[in-house]
Amino acid sequence: MKVVIIGGMAAGPKTAARLRRLRPDAEITIVEQGELISFGSCGIPFYLGNLVPQFESLYATSYGVARNAEFFGSRKEIKVLTGTKALKVDRSRKRITVIKLDNNEQFELEYDYLVITTGAEAVSPSITGLNLPGVFTLHDPGGARSLYNYLRERKARHVTVIGAGVIGMEVADALRGRRLNITVCEAQHQILPKLLDIDIARLVAAQMKKRKIDLQLDCRVKSVNAGEDGKVSQVITANGEIYTDAVVIAAGVRPRIGLAQNTGLEIGTTGAIKVDSHLRTSDPFIFAAGDCASQINSISGREVYIPLASTANKQGRVVANNIAGLNTEFNGVMGTTVLQAFDFNIGRTGLGEQEAKSLGYNVISGITAGHDAPHYYPLHGSVIMKLIADRDYGRLLGAQVCGAGDGIKRLDVLGTAIKFNISLQDISNLDLGYAPPYAEAIDLAIHAVNMLDNKRSGVARGLSPLAVEDLKNTGVEVCFLDIREPDEIRAVPLQEKTALLIPGGELRDRYREIPKDKLVVVVCGLGIRSYEAVCFLQNMGFKKVAYLEGGISTWLQ
Repeated sequence: MKVVIIGGMAAGPKTAARLRRLRPDAEITIVEQGELISFGSCGIPFYLGNLVPQFESLYATSYGVARNAEFFGSRKEIKVLTGTKALKVDRSRKRITVIKLDNNEQFELEYDYLVITTGAEAVSPSITGLNLPGVFTLHDPGGARSLYNYLRERKARHVTVIGAGVIGMEVADALRGRRLNITVCEAQHQILPKLLDIDIARLVAAQMKKRKIDLQLDCRVKSVNAGEDGKVSQVITANGEIYTDAVVIAAGVRPRIGLAQNTGLEIGTTGAIKVDSHLRTSDPFIFAAGDCASQINSISGREVYIPLASTANKQGRVVANNIAGLNTEFNGVMGTTVLQAFDFNIGRTGLGEQEAKSLGYNVISGITAGHDAPHYYPLHGSVIMKLIADRDYGRLLGAQVCGAGDGIKRLDVLGTAIKFNISLQDISNLDLGYAPPYAEAIDLAIHAVNMLDNKRSGVARGLSPLAVEDLKNTGVEVCFLDIREPDEIRAVPLQEKTALLIPGGELRDRYREIPKDKLVVVVCGLGIRSYEAVCFLQNMGFKKVAYLEGGISTWLQ
């Protein structure tokens, strides 16, 4: 059996390695137009930030051997043709025409099965001057290395990043870690617009500003201009001018599908190659996987495009299984995406709030703040978590996290719960690991689920920071009841004119001081004490009372 794989980054090598284990007799060839294969592109920001000192580590095994053509040939008996581009596919003859880029030599390869893993390509926005020296995209290894050397040689002091998606955030964080001044320009009104809801995104944006990032939202870049030396010196935006030493374009990626289109394969609604649950294309002898292939959202059932190395590797395994006759399905994605930037762990799984509403769900959401370990444990960190659920059936639909603590562990637990469609009450009863270095006795994920279930059942009313702001903006008179301890208030005063300060320990004696004719929003540090206070006040006859979800930690002042 002859198998040809076009593309050598993530899904391609995974397909080849898995297939070799399943079919020792198969003749496997990888065609890659670049010089590197099986390259860890997700490690590029860490290389730029000097966390990965050796560039070569990004294409080496954990035991230090380079994953190059010789490695795949000698250790896996897989033929790798680097510097070789696939030009066309003759489906009737099962032949591929390829060209060696160094000498323009063309030849054909035969296949029984063809696997297309051509990945994605960087989106280039309509901005003049992007061809100037000092403008970089980081989708390929060469761009990362060139930027690294350029910054060092030019002794750069300022870099402008265009785009505040995942790559833009990681690059801005990495370069800020090198003591460079960073400006991030984002055309939309929030950072991470495809990942986070606005209420979580703005908390990350506030953290960026604390780390001295010049974040410019609603910022449309018009042009990039050169200085007297012909290199980038200025970025012109609708908001003004930015003087800079280098520009990084991080405007997203799109599937690289030119070869598939020319071959006559069906393209899906997202612009990626359409595949079935076995990752077969419209030609039964051609598979597609990785960033060039379409995906199905396992919650909505709709076609989506969420390019991730984790998905590419899982799909590579599925393709190999099916070529080997194991009849394996890839049953979709939930868009679980995580990143670390500006000392925050950030992530999402499942549906966002507006996405869930657009799909017709009766949505209830809630924000919880807490710690990833008990407060007395010296290495504990804070986490803010947003949950989105179906109000009617009590099923979790999505989760988002940010904070210095380990929210990613919790995100994985909740993502698994969403995958298997278990109820909020079932999640509340999950038997999760507990010890002070790892979690509180009631894990934060379970605490967040309990909060949302309480809100759903009407035990106490919670309001998100955005909901409180919206009420204020529409003229609702709000009394902020701050029940924190005096030392907490001195450390972080609540900047609200209508704040009423009654420490929690005095509330039962002084609750008659609280007005009943206004909406009372109770505030504490994380939202836990204020939830209890609302339960008490409701018992005392207060009708218009709610707690601020997440407490002062989510209230931007």
